[in-house]
Amino acid sequence: MAGILTSLHNTVIAGIVLAVILFALFLGTGGAIDYAFWTFFFRWLHVLSGVMWIGILWYFNFVQIPNMGNIPDDQKPAISKVIAPAALWWFRWGAMGTIATGLILAAMNGYLVDAIMLGSSGVAKHTAIGIGMWLGTIMWFNVWFIIWPNQKIALGIVDADADAKAASARKAMLFSRTNTMLSIPMLFAMVSAQNIY
Repeated sequence: MAGILTSLHNTVIAGIVLAVILFALFLGTGGAIDYAFWTFFFRWLHVLSGVMWIGILWYFNFVQIPNMGNIPDDQKPAISKVIAPAALWWFRWGAMGTIATGLILAAMNGYLVDAIMLGSSGVAKHTAIGIGMWLGTIMWFNVWFIIWPNQKIALGIVDADADAKAASARKAMLFSRTNTMLSIPMLFAMVSAQNIY
């Protein structure tokens, strides 16, 4: 077991193997690879991507940012040069995976246009999921077009002077906090659409 859990690669493979076993159980109990299965599959990918994205967003806002002041200056490069760039890679692509699978899922379930139009047909479920989709889209935009470009400057990936780095770090933090704020009603809208409407 230690051979599995001491390697992230092996841990992820073990998780996939366990999911394949669950899939085999599904097939063994009469499940079929039909349209309903594919909508489930894309919902599963959507949730996996979303957990990666929002999990890292919350890590930044609840753990890393509040504790940076407690780290001695000589140790801060470990965060800014190693941990933050890696976390931002997973953060960006988690956001991309979430929005892509969410749009595919909405299209497969036939509510994409109505949700984008915030349930203009009068379907409350589509209004709720549409609000969640718009909030998620704003958050995705912030990640790719505001947070990441500013983090590249703040972390020194792009050359800039100290004042520009400080301004970019602040802007990235404020938009990260905006996404943290929006994540709460976004998740409410998404989950309510599946459970109370």
